[in-house]
Amino acid sequence: MAEPVTEFDNSGLNVWADPETFEVTRERIAEYAAATNDPIEAHRSGDIAPPVFAIVPAFDALMGPVIDVVPIEIFGRIVHGEQDFHFHRPIRPGDKLTSRARVIGYDSVDSGARVSIHLETRAQDGELVNEQYLIGFFRGVNAGDAVGQQVPNHKFDPALRDGAPLAKVVQHVDADQTFRYAPASGDPMPIHLEEEVARDAGLPGIIAHGLCTMAFTSWALLTEVGGSDVSRLKRFAVRFSKMVLPGDDLETRIWRTDSADGQTTYAFETTRNGDAGEEFAITDGLAVIAD
Repeated sequence: MAEPVTEFDNSGLNVWADPETFEVTRERIAEYAAATNDPIEAHRSGDIAPPVFAIVPAFDALMGPVIDVVPIEIFGRIVHGEQDFHFHRPIRPGDKLTSRARVIGYDSVDSGARVSIHLETRAQDGELVNEQYLIGFFRGVNAGDAVGQQVPNHKFDPALRDGAPLAKVVQHVDADQTFRYAPASGDPMPIHLEEEVARDAGLPGIIAHGLCTMAFTSWALLTEVGGSDVSRLKRFAVRFSKMVLPGDDLETRIWRTDSADGQTTYAFETTRNGDAGEEFAITDGLAVIAD
């Protein structure tokens, strides 16, 4: 990379940040399901949480540890690069959850620097409910050589496109999607809510939350190959590729890739129809579902 190296603080690696607590209600689960157009009745009624709802109890815990590693002058440039959920059990109403996060490493690619974050969410009795791995991306930053660990791999095999997908799911992002998703998720970033702020940031206008798009893909997978049963979903991972705008039409394409030890693995990608034609909004999609 041509950019000068930006020095990150290695002493902040593998240091757990202070935990954040969250009490799950049936109403909040139902609100999240409605905000992501989730058609699964158990989610809509609040009986059990959709998979990507796992970000809601953990949201306030995510960024704290990054401040201890990344220079403060570039912190505001962070964007969400990848998200990878590992589910031990679903979230249910009445759960009192505690989430904590740590930075496990960082590295550099041609387009910028990547910070790898590990997060865990536990129930009140200490039971591990889920783990999350995510990448915070800093465009145009060179962090030098790789340090520590990186997030687990979930690369998509391009050869899969040579064969027809097992299923295709077409979805529509509503004009008011971001205004419903922001309060349901607890993510109030103005680029999702204020046209002028979004344009000042160099965006074409208000953009959808990446995790809202991920939630769309989660119910696409569950309804097509998971029997609409969130308890069967063991891992769910994506890379965020292109921004999604309100009014976009999405198409998620699913391929079956492996089956072993009572679990089946699926690869998927999600496209959007933009001004430049079809673009990949979600790439490197991976789902592991219990048989």
